Amino acid sequence: MKTLIRYATVVFPDAVLQANILIEDHRILAVDAAEHSRADEVVDARGLFLLPGVIDDQVHFREPGLTHKEDLWHASRACAKGGVTSFLEMPNTKPPTTSRARLYEKLQLASQRSAVNYGFYIGATGENIEELRRADRTPGIKIFIGSSTGELLVDDQAALERIFAETTLPIAAHCEDEATIRQNAGSLPRPWSVADHSRIRDHRAAWIGTRRATELARRHRHRLHVLHVSTGAELELLKEHANVITAEVCPHHLFFNMEDYPRLGTRIQMNPSVKTAEDNRMLWQALLDGTIQVIATDHAPHTLEEKAKPYPDSPSGLPAVENSLALMLDQVNRGRCTLSQVVRWMCENPARVWDIVGKGCIAPGYDADLVLVDMHKEAEIRDEEQWTKCRWSPWHGTRLQGWPVRTWVMGRLVFDRGKINDQVRGSEIIFDHSRGGFWAAQDYP
Repeated sequence: MKTLIRYATVVFPDAVLQANILIEDHRILAVDAAEHSRADEVVDARGLFLLPGVIDDQVHFREPGLTHKEDLWHASRACAKGGVTSFLEMPNTKPPTTSRARLYEKLQLASQRSAVNYGFYIGATGENIEELRRADRTPGIKIFIGSSTGELLVDDQAALERIFAETTLPIAAHCEDEATIRQNAGSLPRPWSVADHSRIRDHRAAWIGTRRATELARRHRHRLHVLHVSTGAELELLKEHANVITAEVCPHHLFFNMEDYPRLGTRIQMNPSVKTAEDNRMLWQALLDGTIQVIATDHAPHTLEEKAKPYPDSPSGLPAVENSLALMLDQVNRGRCTLSQVVRWMCENPARVWDIVGKGCIAPGYDADLVLVDMHKEAEIRDEEQWTKCRWSPWHGTRLQGWPVRTWVMGRLVFDRGKINDQVRGSEIIFDHSRGGFWAAQDYP
């Protein structure tokens, strides 16, 4: 089947130009097709922008074991609505993904249920080094250096040294110092309020955790991706990347801070916690100057009933996949960044960081994962209109300009102006770790 997208303003890696994009089956056949090329379907995209599909490299879709909060069916459809065509999912499900067998089970489940493309990290423990050495079909190893429970918390230095020294897959790390968190909690008088969350998981906890991880990466020359950077204090640690360290920021750390607790309460309770308005400013600047390369959501839903529990019984995490691209398009309209920068942060760079084959840009031979956006469309985020299973958003009531209107996954139209095509299934993401990652791919694509 051939699809011709005519007259779109296309965001290419090195330019933004009006072009005609011809798709054949699941790949981009041409980016300069004649406007009357023969096709089974023709889409008139005048006045609209065509972007590569967003790659969200940090989500928690809760399946198996926690599907009352979220599941692959709902979450992947929320992705399609939001222009996210590929996701990389974290291992802290029940049971956790700490072996190849559990990884393969997740891949099989997603092949039946996911409307978009999928990949799954393998989780590190203090005892599964052999599984980590032999793991395949995965973007990399997830380490919780702080902020986890049970077997997924790896806080022992000897275990961390072994993982960095004896494995070859890229590592993604949640960096908060558990000892600092415990010390902060012990020094705060009770009863606590949700604002104390940012005092317990403070700047120092984040900085120490990131320093620990980056020192390990530099010493062992092991590729490291620092997840959800939340403070300006961590940025100096990232600037001396030594060609092995990349980092990301999440929308909640760009847009929310401690001043929002009175208004939003536990809806913005996250690990790492939101910090200050100055941290918001510094994180934005780090995106603009390249210190941080990726925007991801850390989509981690809980039910509103769970979030309504008094702190600290309320869980940390919030949903974001169906609104993350629109939040950034709105910033383009406000003049804070360009559309090309958004594509770099949300599409091109995640593909480069994780060695994803055939995704992240619009070029001949690449997978036809595409999103058509209307930069003039205005709409308000409403809890009751969310497709995620938990049916709420911390941005409830926020009006944005710039929204996805159509999404293609592997050449098939999966989302079209509010409607989902339930016949579409995504594909397993292919990783080629011999490519060498972000810093070795300056000639990308």
